[in-house]
Amino acid sequence: MRQYEIMFIVKPDMEEADIKKTADSMKKVLTDKKAKVVEEKAMGQRELAYEIKKAKTGYYYLYIVEAKSDAIDEFDRVARINENLLRHIVVKKED
Repeated sequence: MRQYEIMFIVKPDMEEADIKKTADSMKKVLTDKKAKVVEEKAMGQRELAYEIKKAKTGYYYLYIVEAKSDAIDEFDRVARINENLLRHIVVKKED
């Protein structure tokens, strides 16, 4: 299993409970595929460098996970179709 850093931005125009629920659902995608979440950071609401889908801010989340590539592929697939996410990125950490 490899280590990955996953960062995603949740839309700011939702209720706080819905924002948390969105982040938890993205975490569940990983854990359902046997990925281990080593570290989890809710970085709060931050201003975006440029406007994305008419949003000027977003809620940032960072997960450091140990996973196989199929778990990362599934996360990427779900993140692309989740309308509550503005952006996401997955980076493989070097050993």
